[in-house]
Amino acid sequence: MPEVGVLTTKSIGPEPRLGYREPVLTQYEPGSFTNAVGLTNPGADRSAELLAELDIPEDRFLLISIFGGSVEEYVEVARKLAPHGDGLELNLSCPHAKGYGMAMGQDPELVQEIVAAVKAAVDIPVIAKLTPNVPSVAEIAQAAVAGGADGICAINTMGPERYDAHGHPILSNEVGGVSGKVILDRALECVREIHEAVDCPIIACGGISSAANVRAFQEAGATIIGIGSALVGMDTNEIGDYFRVLSQDLVDDNENAESLVRYDIDMSFRPVTLVENKTITDDICILTFDRKIEIEAGQFVFLWIPGLGEKPFSALTDDPFQLAVINLGEFTEALMSLEPGTEAYVRGPHGNAVAPPAESKIIAVAGGTGLAAVYQLARDFGNTEIFFGARSEERLYFVDESAEVSDLHIATDDGSRGHHGVITELLEQRLNELSMEERDKLVFYNCGPAPMVHAAEKVERKFCSPERIFNAIDYWTKCGVGICGACDAPDGRRLCVDGPFLDAADSDKPVPTNPA
Repeated sequence: MPEVGVLTTKSIGPEPRLGYREPVLTQYEPGSFTNAVGLTNPGADRSAELLAELDIPEDRFLLISIFGGSVEEYVEVARKLAPHGDGLELNLSCPHAKGYGMAMGQDPELVQEIVAAVKAAVDIPVIAKLTPNVPSVAEIAQAAVAGGADGICAINTMGPERYDAHGHPILSNEVGGVSGKVILDRALECVREIHEAVDCPIIACGGISSAANVRAFQEAGATIIGIGSALVGMDTNEIGDYFRVLSQDLVDDNENAESLVRYDIDMSFRPVTLVENKTITDDICILTFDRKIEIEAGQFVFLWIPGLGEKPFSALTDDPFQLAVINLGEFTEALMSLEPGTEAYVRGPHGNAVAPPAESKIIAVAGGTGLAAVYQLARDFGNTEIFFGARSEERLYFVDESAEVSDLHIATDDGSRGHHGVITELLEQRLNELSMEERDKLVFYNCGPAPMVHAAEKVERKFCSPERIFNAIDYWTKCGVGICGACDAPDGRRLCVDGPFLDAADSDKPVPTNPA
């Protein structure tokens, strides 16, 4: 995306942090959000290893955001990461992570000390990111510049605030920083005050989405414009289109980009009541709820249990709403013993519905809870063969229902049912039986753990082009609207907005080292 000149990382600290449990983001009105991610990051050492693998184009600027709990920690992280970026952003303004950020950023003497210490330790530009939650942001900016800051970023989120749904706080941290449209006026005010107080470049951010917003911040003194929440819900191609249109708006004095912002994204929760919890094995169950949900094949929803958290699931069925659950952690372990009558909440659907070409033959390969992602596909589109693999017969579920809507093939590792071996062996046997004419009509949907999906794709590529192979891998998905980056695939696409079924052909495309 040639219009993007500066890319800022999420904040990196001295040690790995898991951050807060989901929900970490909520939209309380269109375009306005609260978030409490909890400074999730892999730590400075691992981040340095990952950043060292990047090839940064000459005409791009990578700004690495860092944080610490003391002056010494800021310096430690800065020294480790400075060799891998073009500049460092000092996060002095996180409003919800205890012991970090805003508490430091409200003290001008400490701000000056931190900036000065980092400047003395590195030889790349240092940018101070400021909190708006102070009586005088100009005073903090002056302190940062006195410490040697090469620029100011304004503003970080406001708050923290709490928003409830159905009588419960939505965020697992209960309170979070406020971002998006609701803070635009405050951000503009802060940029104006900073510009009047100091003579240095200013990165402006906070609810900016239109050419009019950009012009207003430039007139207030901003040098660089930061876009964040306006990208919520956009897939990668849509983000590229948005930046092209926004840049052209600034040239032509138009206002077309604002129409591309996804103010229609629905993050609200709807109640459902559990009516049955059917045990398949000690770590697999099927949950049945009391009503239908609206979801198309390929999409997913989030199930929220207040006080416990939320996780994304493919719906096993939509009417009634059913989920297949495998125990993989604290949240899913709690679902194993969830009692009928429990009220839960659903948001979504998210992701993109599948669209098999007309008259195509669908081959769906599933493992684990992946069956949930392909059952509705077979039911709704027909002409489908499902290949379902498990370690043993006892771990198979929804077999009779799947056989009713597809030609079902089963493999178990121990041979207790179906083919004795892995599902990809059975898949390859079946594909070898097909004629060239039949192979020309194939389209593949693979869903499950990464090793199985990769193995299935390897087999399928022998029989068709990658444009007809679609993969959904169980990447960690947190926000569901493309803004947190947790579900990024190795090629950079985000599962929640670019998928969940990702075209295998796109993963073959080389990433340009200079996209200009």
